Amino acid sequence: MKTQVLIIGGGPSGLLLSQLLYTRGIDSVVLERKTKDYVLGRIRAGVLERGLLDLMREAGVSERMEKEGYLHDGTLISYDDEIFRVDFSEHTGHAVMVYGQTEVTRDLYEAREKANGKIEFNVENVVIHDADSDAPYVTYDVAGEARRVDCDFIAGCDGFHGVSRQAIPLDVRKEYEKIYPFGWLGILSETPPVNHELIYANSSRGFALCSMRNENLSRYYIQCSLSDSPEDWTDDAFWEELKRRIPADQAEKLVTGPSIEKSIAPLRSFVTEPMRWGRLFLCGDAAHIVPPTGAKGLNTAASDVHYLYNGLRDYYENNSSEGIDTYSQKALARVWKAERFSWWFSSLMHRFPDQTDFDYKIQLAELEFLRENKAAQQAMAENYVGLPY
Repeated sequence: MKTQVLIIGGGPSGLLLSQLLYTRGIDSVVLERKTKDYVLGRIRAGVLERGLLDLMREAGVSERMEKEGYLHDGTLISYDDEIFRVDFSEHTGHAVMVYGQTEVTRDLYEAREKANGKIEFNVENVVIHDADSDAPYVTYDVAGEARRVDCDFIAGCDGFHGVSRQAIPLDVRKEYEKIYPFGWLGILSETPPVNHELIYANSSRGFALCSMRNENLSRYYIQCSLSDSPEDWTDDAFWEELKRRIPADQAEKLVTGPSIEKSIAPLRSFVTEPMRWGRLFLCGDAAHIVPPTGAKGLNTAASDVHYLYNGLRDYYENNSSEGIDTYSQKALARVWKAERFSWWFSSLMHRFPDQTDFDYKIQLAELEFLRENKAAQQAMAENYVGLPY
């Protein structure tokens, strides 16, 4: 088999890139190591930046998002029983969309299937060959059958544990990492959200986040120990702890119910450089990870897709390699700004195990400064709705 762009990874970034390329008549093949149902079963964040909204529209997959998503033009931040609002629209003229990553992925699968896009599932033993040459190819197995795809370019959208980053020689790539000393215990429940906007809470007991998927589906998180497991927490214990961490007036309104999903996510900041080696390009989690505070993971992957898609367009439509030659530089410049914001917001909202009284007072002063200072709120709002591409 031969294609123009071989995409490793059938998650939202790989599918979005494939769909965008399709709109310009550029052929692609997507390889996914799991099944479609498995990919759609993964529970992820659901706050979409303005840039990702525009990409969904450009890809022709925004109809359901526009109809069912929730535009949010602000967010609430609390510390102990204090609470204040940061108005995104006032400070930036933009909003974010609450629309689950699973739904983004579902819409993209539907579009690729409608266009008869080539997606291979259950692929195993993926190996990237000759990425630093003009004739790269990828070999893999499906149900014990060996297969090969020759291509012009390879897009590695296969996540942190995928093969793409590992294909770049160790003497070429440099990795940067920060591990946070806590995790997020999250539950999904068929209950109405406690508030129509997200609440980020810093309490003496640790961080909490009140989020939602729709008017009858809520997503809640609390900071927990890395040694915890979901089985350590009953639903009742989770709800009681959440109530202790959010302002009393919000806790009184909280509607509880059985969890339909419960998991713990560790927090990590990670970046690898460069994001291009020869004709191999890394996108999304294959190249970088952010803590979930501020929901930058999918959105940062989307910005990678933007730069790579436009670089490939320029190559095929104008016979220019400038876009692909500058891909890594452009993508990383924005990635590091997203890393900075996620690190700042995580540092502001969580209680750290080794936090001193001095550290707490500084954190409190930062929160109060954000509450009182319009310029600080504008800086936060600009980062939250998404820096321009």
